[in-house]
Amino acid sequence: MIPTGPAAAAGDSLTPHFAHAPIRAIVQQHVDDAAHLRHVRSVLVRAPHVRLLHLGRLDERIAAHLDGIAIAGVYGTALCHEVLDPPSTGAVFAAAVQAIGSHDAERLSGLIALAGAVPECRAGLYSAFGWVSASALRGITRSLLESADPWHREVGLMACALHRVDPAAALTAAVHDADPAVRDRALRIAGPLARSDLRTACVAAIADEPVERTGPAAVSALLLGDRGVAIDALMRLAAEAPAWRMAALGLLLKVLPLERCRAIQRAIADDANETRTSIRAAGIAGDPRDVPWLISLMDQLPHARLAGEAFSMIAGLDLAYLDLELKPPKDVPFGPNDDPDDANVAMDEDDSLPWPDPVKIAAWWKTNGARHTPGVRHFMGKPPSVEHAVDVLKTGFQRQRAAAAQYLCLLKPGTPLFNVCAPTRRQQRLLAQMGD
Repeated sequence: MIPTGPAAAAGDSLTPHFAHAPIRAIVQQHVDDAAHLRHVRSVLVRAPHVRLLHLGRLDERIAAHLDGIAIAGVYGTALCHEVLDPPSTGAVFAAAVQAIGSHDAERLSGLIALAGAVPECRAGLYSAFGWVSASALRGITRSLLESADPWHREVGLMACALHRVDPAAALTAAVHDADPAVRDRALRIAGPLARSDLRTACVAAIADEPVERTGPAAVSALLLGDRGVAIDALMRLAAEAPAWRMAALGLLLKVLPLERCRAIQRAIADDANETRTSIRAAGIAGDPRDVPWLISLMDQLPHARLAGEAFSMIAGLDLAYLDLELKPPKDVPFGPNDDPDDANVAMDEDDSLPWPDPVKIAAWWKTNGARHTPGVRHFMGKPPSVEHAVDVLKTGFQRQRAAAAQYLCLLKPGTPLFNVCAPTRRQQRLLAQMGD
């Protein structure tokens, strides 16, 4: 319920004293927009056309709405909790940010319990812990990590991971936790947190789990420098666990020698239904020998945009900026439409990617391709290096930035995995610390 009467005008001890009560419609708009924009952000952080600058503009809008809710005090808090019926990811995000910001332990505990009971809302809770400053979580994270409740411990571990803060002994204990969800979470974050001392535990966990459950340990072990058991596990995941296939290939094709990558690519190409996987694999592996094949696919509607993105990952070109794109074709359906009888409701996987112009790109490659040595891995126009990866983190699109973050770890094991989904100001601060 929304407070009314004198108490509403005066607020509580955490609320500014208002000359007039906040206007419900305005505060409601702040709540609705904060929840909606959180959903928009979850799409944009993985989008192929979004740079850090664009993400920053969205973050400013989200921050403004969250500030509007906070200024409304008890009004804002009450409205946040009204929209939790029924619960949604965005509503949990907005409510949890307010609960953390106002140090409302009771409300935060209720939201954690809600997310535990409704798994589809957990992303909203995690987003809130990642959004707020590390200083706002002092005391909260410690109590979660020390809780007897496994779900609370898992949330505490996730909060630390989002801020790239090492929970020290709590993480060491969690990789051996009796609860499988806590153990999986601990194994998953050991690599991103650069806990090199836990590499042996990650490798051991691979042997202890069935193939479909080895993903978290295998990824962390690879990021921490293991190039034996971790690679074997990722190869099995790519072959036997569909849910892990692209994640496993995305790492294998960055770290294996190119000739071994080509063997993997040939195996994929043997399946006529795997053309899109083959295109993605070519872009990840980064061998300029694949560029003519990618260009040949750019006049095929189902594959054109994906082939253009793979080409950009190798050559480092912004097709739109360099006018190497075409206007979208007319009257070609991609994704859902307004026809109620059409059963296709899947989103267009290539949405927001430019339509490459194969003629212009072929001409560009004929002139400039000699700069890219065949048989040498390229990432965004150059062989991968720590310095180049940092440059891509500063200037690239989100998918390119995510690949650059992985390269930093693979090239220099023991480096924390840069969080390209973190609030923009935090990312900018960390990038400034990496030097110009």
